[in-house]
Amino acid sequence: MAVKEILCYPDPILKQVCAPVDALSPDTDALVQDLVDTMYAAGHSVGVAAPQIGVTRRAVVVDVSHSKMGRNNNHGLLVMINPEILEHEGKKRMREGCMSVPDYTGNVVRAERIVVQFTDRTGSERVIEAEDFEAVAIQHEIDHLDGLLFLDRVADRKADVFRRKGS
Repeated sequence: MAVKEILCYPDPILKQVCAPVDALSPDTDALVQDLVDTMYAAGHSVGVAAPQIGVTRRAVVVDVSHSKMGRNNNHGLLVMINPEILEHEGKKRMREGCMSVPDYTGNVVRAERIVVQFTDRTGSERVIEAEDFEAVAIQHEIDHLDGLLFLDRVADRKADVFRRKGS
């Protein structure tokens, strides 16, 4: 479909809790394709959530397979509609970045392993287990659906938030 512009903090849409996707439709499929196109066009992104392109619906895409941190342990392209984390365990502290917060990165503690339920692009209900970088990426994108940015998850903004080089 189209590569969409990414909304940047402090755009108020990024702080909204998104509504569920009621039914799969041509509009839902177009939204998913826009998310996929936008993620891959960025070149460095491993996920995009609908509110980042201005749509307050519960849909995200994640693909860590092209990242050195996720290359060996991933499910490929995940299209997740109405995702819900059912289980989580362990803790992992990682440096995160976000296209909606382009000038900063931050240290965030997230679950090391998750079980997530969602509807895929074909309308099938799926439950998968994700670990390590893929689990972190999924949690990051689901946070967007709840109006949260990684900045909301850092323990100490002075010690855990860093300006990107060249910003």
